Amino acid sequence: MVLWLGIIAAGIALRQVDRWWFSPMRGTRGEVLGSLRAVMEVQRSRANNRTPALLLIGHWLEIFGWCEVAAHGGPVGWVIAALAVAVKFRHLQEVSHFAVHGVLTRSGALGNVLTELTVHAPMGFVPVPVRREKHVRQHHPNATIAGIDPNLLDLRRAGLRPGCVLLRFSLAVVYPMTPTGLTDTCVSLAKNVRPTAASWWRIWIFVAVPLAAGVLLGWPAAVFGILVPRLILYPQLSWMSLFVEHRWFDAEPVTGSPAAVEAARCLRLYGSNPALALLARWTWLPYGDLFHYAHSVHPAVRWNYLPSVERIIGVPAYTPRALLIGASAVARHHYRALEAAEIIPPSEMLADRMALHR
Repeated sequence: MVLWLGIIAAGIALRQVDRWWFSPMRGTRGEVLGSLRAVMEVQRSRANNRTPALLLIGHWLEIFGWCEVAAHGGPVGWVIAALAVAVKFRHLQEVSHFAVHGVLTRSGALGNVLTELTVHAPMGFVPVPVRREKHVRQHHPNATIAGIDPNLLDLRRAGLRPGCVLLRFSLAVVYPMTPTGLTDTCVSLAKNVRPTAASWWRIWIFVAVPLAAGVLLGWPAAVFGILVPRLILYPQLSWMSLFVEHRWFDAEPVTGSPAAVEAARCLRLYGSNPALALLARWTWLPYGDLFHYAHSVHPAVRWNYLPSVERIIGVPAYTPRALLIGASAVARHHYRALEAAEIIPPSEMLADRMALHR
């Protein structure tokens, strides 16, 4: 047990190097960054290629430690490891998200390579350029716009459409854990790692991770340390994150500054509950994901400085205190918006299907 905890602690310690190097408090004598210009100056001055590599290595070292827990901890260890690794995969997704925006490392090319080798290939994501096209060029400028935003199309495909009944809505909230959602996850993984002449190596990296865990530590490590988190638990955490990014179904069409546009279509969860906000930042909304409004307004800002950006620009109008339960909960807000919305005409449904196919 001491060995497992030591490996996990070593991974956590390794990650702190990047946190310390980019800390907005380091070298400022306690002064708060008060302008976007100051934020960007600090970010540019600290950009490097070494600490992000240590960050990614630290995450995988922690995953190895949790696989040890799955291998030797019995049924209780299986559950703990599966949950912990799902959170680790969620963290890796968010780190790679900032690489897609080009702010993980000083060198964009190196950031792409690091992200591909340590996140996208082992987790079965699409290649980095494909994700950049979908997320940066398609989603960001078109968030919540029906027929254009690919994330909104994903939500609609899961059943979150105007007129959906409560049961359909409830199943859509846990869509990745339903048989249909699990099937979609497996089909998506198969497509993403399908070998081509230019990327034949990606499938070998993807297969090597659970295979190595099984060979080195035994089948519980492969099953509960890699496969269950990747196929079931991590997709649900990622889905919950997507769920709380925007006012997907009742965003107001506003023109003007980026701050005004995003304020009308973003939300800020747990703005008045520091305890739940901290828990979310440690688990399912890591790095800059809790500050999605600040990120949407200034996508070139690294996660370390998004709290500073939020202090500068404020928060959007909708600041729910809960995810699922309560008068202001995100789930209740989305469901009411879908209840009040008009039924989608067949022509728009066909357009959605064609866009998904493309």
